[in-house]
Amino acid sequence: MAKKVIILGATGSIGLNAIDVIRSHRDEYDIVALAARSSKEKCEELAREFGASSYVGDDAALRAVGENEADICLVSTVGLSGLRPTLDAIDKGMDIALATKEVLVMAGELVTQAAKRKGVRFLPVDSEHSAIFQCLPHSQDVCALSPSDTSSISKLILTASGGPFLDAPEDLSKVTVKEALNHPRWKMGPKVTIDSSTMMNKGFEILEARWLFDVPVEKIDVVIHPESIVHSLVTFCDGSTLAQLSPPDMRVAIQYALSCPRRLPAKREELDLSKIGSLNFRKPDEKRFPALSLVKEASAKGGVAPAVLAAADEWAVENFIKGKIRYTDIASIVSKCLEKAPENACDSVEAVFEACGWVERFLKT
Repeated sequence: MAKKVIILGATGSIGLNAIDVIRSHRDEYDIVALAARSSKEKCEELAREFGASSYVGDDAALRAVGENEADICLVSTVGLSGLRPTLDAIDKGMDIALATKEVLVMAGELVTQAAKRKGVRFLPVDSEHSAIFQCLPHSQDVCALSPSDTSSISKLILTASGGPFLDAPEDLSKVTVKEALNHPRWKMGPKVTIDSSTMMNKGFEILEARWLFDVPVEKIDVVIHPESIVHSLVTFCDGSTLAQLSPPDMRVAIQYALSCPRRLPAKREELDLSKIGSLNFRKPDEKRFPALSLVKEASAKGGVAPAVLAAADEWAVENFIKGKIRYTDIASIVSKCLEKAPENACDSVEAVFEACGWVERFLKT
């Protein structure tokens, strides 16, 4: 029987690539609903192609989940807008294929507890977390939230391209928006591209991995890997390290999230290491990329501190793009917010949104 799928953020890059995967395996999947905040014509066109319901608007994701039943919900919405739909999908017993970082970054404790109560599977769509997931032992009911044996994990190693300023001069205070948006490898939206340049995006992935794989932040490392062929690694207690390698193509991780633990065929570029020749790795400089230290600080504080971290970063990046602050002010603003962050528990959706509201009020004073 075909697996029923809801796609939130259907007209974004993840959503469109997921649809491309499903288009190649029509007998395996049945798209029941597509949701998009905008791009009404595109969403309706795709809905007609797959015989699915189409939802467009600010509440599209909530309506798509609330009015349909599915086996799996792919969450690829923008920012914190994916939190309530994710919790609603969990409550309805749907497995979650997660591409929206903020859901776990800002509300990891809340979301993972809900998933465990309902016994639903969490399946990572980010290439780095998918790589870790693929390196771990699997069973038929495998999910990222309950790896078979976390005690065997010595370390998780996330790879990062290094962004546009990996080898730039030490002083980044005069970096322009155009320079920060010039990522050497990926074409992404402005927010995630800026976050990639500061390595805040990789910091967010540390927090995601912490919740997905139930591994403390102290056991999660980052290594710079400009070729982006090794997507992440797992070191086990016996000294063995496993890695997942593939040419950069987000459809690899999307397809595995939808099909796990099965592997379906795909006509894609295969890895040819002889053509690549060499793979390079180096340790990130946390003085150049202070975002990594800020993430560790937020994790240590716990509660709503990670939500404050993400909300402050969003505010700072938006104001940098508008030309109101310098590039180096991004980390300074996040640090200032973390220092004064309220010490509240992350035990409800309201607590997360209140933390975001606190950031707005704090930065306006």
